[in-house]
Amino acid sequence: MRSLITLIVNLFFIYSASAVEKEKAYFAGGCFWCVEEVFEKLEGVEVYSGYSGGHLDNPTYEQVVKGQTGHIEAVKIDYNSDVISTKKLLKSLFLNIDPFDSGGQFCDRGYSYKSAIFSNDQKLLEEASNLIKVIETNHDKKVEVLILPFKNFFLAEDC
Repeated sequence: MRSLITLIVNLFFIYSASAVEKEKAYFAGGCFWCVEEVFEKLEGVEVYSGYSGGHLDNPTYEQVVKGQTGHIEAVKIDYNSDVISTKKLLKSLFLNIDPFDSGGQFCDRGYSYKSAIFSNDQKLLEEASNLIKVIETNHDKKVEVLILPFKNFFLAEDC
């Protein structure tokens, strides 16, 4: 009987841990695979590559990079805020992009490779704004990361 109770309690905790509601963040910083790799190394996150911000449902890579959809290559980050904070996610983004580059990132050029934060979450937007102010003050340059309302995200097809 004791073993059965222990098993039930353990299963309850396993189920409870997996049922934790995850928060979402949507970031862009050039090639989505490069951005995905950065965030996959962090504890408490799951990362998915795709496209955000455009006007066409389920765009293809070819459509996006040709500028036909208004989308930007982005990642969706599902995260457990008990394990990692939005501030740490934002810092990870800014440490891995050139926040002063308005034309894309590194060798990836054009609108679809711009850096962006897509969100309707006031807390995340406030933290992003505060971080941007610090970066601009410290470097005496304007940060070119777009802050856009979140409206959609479509998973990338296997390219």
